[in-house]
Amino acid sequence: MQASLPCTSLDRSARLRPVPLPFQALLDAIAGIDHVPADAQRLFHGRGGLHPGCEPWTLDFYPPAWLLTSFQPVADDDLATVQAALRQRWDAIAPGQPLNLVFQHRDEVRATTRLLAGTVRDPHDVSEQGARFKVHLLKGMNHGLFLDMAEGRRWVRAHVAARPGAKVLNLFAYTCAFSVVAMQAGAGQVINVDMAGGALSIGKQNHHLNGITQGASFLPHDIFSSWGKITRSGPYELVIMDPPTYQKGSFVAEKDYARLVRRLPDLLAPGGHALLCLNSPKLGPDFLQDLVSAQAPGIDFVERLANPPAFADASPARALKVLVFKAPG
Repeated sequence: MQASLPCTSLDRSARLRPVPLPFQALLDAIAGIDHVPADAQRLFHGRGGLHPGCEPWTLDFYPPAWLLTSFQPVADDDLATVQAALRQRWDAIAPGQPLNLVFQHRDEVRATTRLLAGTVRDPHDVSEQGARFKVHLLKGMNHGLFLDMAEGRRWVRAHVAARPGAKVLNLFAYTCAFSVVAMQAGAGQVINVDMAGGALSIGKQNHHLNGITQGASFLPHDIFSSWGKITRSGPYELVIMDPPTYQKGSFVAEKDYARLVRRLPDLLAPGGHALLCLNSPKLGPDFLQDLVSAQAPGIDFVERLANPPAFADASPARALKVLVFKAPG
């Protein structure tokens, strides 16, 4: 009988070496958390395509609660592995504090949410750049504050601070985060328009949460049916447009964004600015620039704002687009 060959040290080490998990980059990111963040923020963005195998995963912190999201079904063992890694790291950076963890599995049309650990008030308050906002993690696909728009809010704060008393129009206002930072920065008036009355109600709460009791108005209207009222309240030194990419029965970016842009010349004061936002992986920044050139000639492109570093994307054209334009002075 032929003798078997001895196992070399290289063979043994190869057998003993642990096989990296498909979501190892997520585990590495968790292991690298070295403090408890004070502000709401994203900690891991697999959807940016920079971490092969982790494309379905995101991890956000809405103090004092973590939100783990997967855009694909997750095996219970894998979910338990991520939860254990987060618990181990949390015990190291926040000894004695409970781990509050929400998991959400979502696709394009629905979300399933589970509380995996601790307790989470619904809603609860979080901070960002000196402002407070109400968020709800236990239901729905949108949680009250879009973390990827943090740099857009920072720009609005700085822009309005340099133009105290400015009149601002906030279209598709949602929960009015742009309005809160504009009022904090010294805006004279902000008009918030959104057809979702419930979101605007939270927007009012956000203003009161920050001690803002006057200067902001809230119009629960269909924007496309309210141009007369919106235009009469202008002109505006700043117009913000942050529509959904696709909302059945109300807005489809490919065909409806042009209807917004062609109104800009009537809405903007001389020298006024527009902040146009688009979160579609299918449409790049050229889509907005071409629309403005065609529908609002004379209004010039100024810059594209950088997204927060945590939202880095292998393809910047697919990522959130936040573009600044300026009317002739």
